[in-house]
Amino acid sequence: MQRWRGLEDIPHDWGRSVVTIGSYDGVHRGHQLIIRHAVDRARALGVPAVVVTFDPHPSEVVRPGSHPPLLAPHHRRAELMAELGVDAVLVLPFTTEFSKLSPAEFVVKVLVDKLHAKAVVEGPNFRFGHKAAGTVQFLAEQGKVYDFEVEVVDLYVSGDAGGGEPFSSTLTRRLVAEGDVEGAAEILGRPHRVEGVVVRGAQRGRDLGFPTANVETLPHTAIPADGVYAGWLHAQGEAMPAAISVGTNPQFDGTERTVEAYAIDRVGLDLYGLHVAVDFLAFVRGQAKFDTLDDLLEQMGRDVERCKELVAAAEQNAQKAAEQAGQQSAEQHRDA
Repeated sequence: MQRWRGLEDIPHDWGRSVVTIGSYDGVHRGHQLIIRHAVDRARALGVPAVVVTFDPHPSEVVRPGSHPPLLAPHHRRAELMAELGVDAVLVLPFTTEFSKLSPAEFVVKVLVDKLHAKAVVEGPNFRFGHKAAGTVQFLAEQGKVYDFEVEVVDLYVSGDAGGGEPFSSTLTRRLVAEGDVEGAAEILGRPHRVEGVVVRGAQRGRDLGFPTANVETLPHTAIPADGVYAGWLHAQGEAMPAAISVGTNPQFDGTERTVEAYAIDRVGLDLYGLHVAVDFLAFVRGQAKFDTLDDLLEQMGRDVERCKELVAAAEQNAQKAAEQAGQQSAEQHRDA
């Protein structure tokens, strides 16, 4: 998959393409529906599928200080889009000057002159251009002028986690902030992930027998509510079952929120300075301060055992689902 930053990175000989535009933070199941539709349309037309997104988030430029917590950094979004079959991702630097482009100017400058759009696929609430004045209706009118189709894809509606709301990044951020990582995973289609470099902390976990990777998270990362979670620590190409702690460490009167992951039953790991990822599977308990250090250690032992159970169950369920999918695929192939 090609990755471009800025219009100048697009090859001069780039031909027609199918385009979809948006922040696509999280690449959740609603986003996946739109992107898959764009990819399918591109394949049918025999042209590449391109996703256009922005950096920084437009709200930070329009309303400084309002940058929302991010569900996924740009490199992670690109990886997820590549898995969906996208051929190229264009990240447009969102500047004050760029924010002043009228909807008509945006269409010509981006879709017509550079990407030579043959079709544009969007959700029903897509807005673009100065003061978000452009709508899908306006886009369709421009398509008639500049010879591209516009297709609108309805978003999924979530289940119990969202109370019937359409799948959205805003809803997902709220669930993450509340510690409902299972609800967030329902929308994302996978566990919520936090990334960063492992840095040296107070190293109390090592002294207590539970050495943790202290993850210095990327700017604006959406971090779950304080507490203990089960999940995975991804490092050096390996996904390790983990007990994850988020919070200020009140047992030792901490003040700075940290994300720390203990790779269960792993000995001698040296991850300092490495970029790692932490996937949140399930909430285990809230943050608490214990009467004694022994009480804390006993609870940590119980937490680790609970995390092992939750991760093992999740991996077993995933294996069963994969086997069922394989059987269905084999049956369909046999019937064909």
